[in-house]
This record gives sequence, C-alpha cells and structure tokens, in this order.
Amino acid sequence: MPIVPIRTELDHARAVARIEALWGAEPGTAAADELDVLVTLVDAWEAQQQPIAAPDPVEAIRFRMDQMGLQRRDLAPILGGRSRVSEVLAGKRPLSLAMIRRLRAALGISADALVGP
Repeated sequence: MPIVPIRTELDHARAVARIEALWGAEPGTAAADELDVLVTLVDAWEAQQQPIAAPDPVEAIRFRMDQMGLQRRDLAPILGGRSRVSEVLAGKRPLSLAMIRRLRAALGISADALVGP
C-alpha cells in the first residue's frame, strides 16, 4: 500500500486498518517499516485533530490518589491539614506554589498539570 498523507477521516480509517493488518510485523522487514511510518502519521494526525486537554488540577490529584490508593487523610501533610485537603478537592481553594511543589515531590504529579489552565 502506498503511504499517503492523512487529510480526512477516511484517510485516517484506512491508515488505522492498515496498521491493524501490519501489527506484529517482523522487525527489519518492509512491513515493519511501513507500520512504523503509518503509526507516526496516525499519531501526528490524531494529535492535531483530537488534542487532549490538560486535566484540571483537582482531577489530576484525584487521579493520582486513585492510582496510589491514597485517601484524603494521606494528603493532609502535603496540603497543610485536613481542612485544606477538603477545600482544595472541593475547588474552593486554589493550590499555592508551596502546595504544588509538595504535591510534585510527594506524588510525582507534573507541575504543569497542577498549575492548570
């Protein structure tokens, strides 16, 4: 199949179908090279057409809490007490720079995600 730019939804669908057909191609073969190029094209097109918005800081915190199995009480030392945790998670208090730094250090959440839009 000749590789062409992805300009439409139909082009995208065809490229994805071809990727599925090539999946598992033996490394070092022409099929594997075609797969690599198509995956790159599809990735670039999807990033342009369907960008993923940055998460809300509170959503990022809740997501990480869920990943790590943390409870609200586990954030008290990081955010400065149980009442602060409640205020932050309810969206009533913005994160301070100190809170962002502590969350980044303790939970590994990107500062960019914590700053928000």
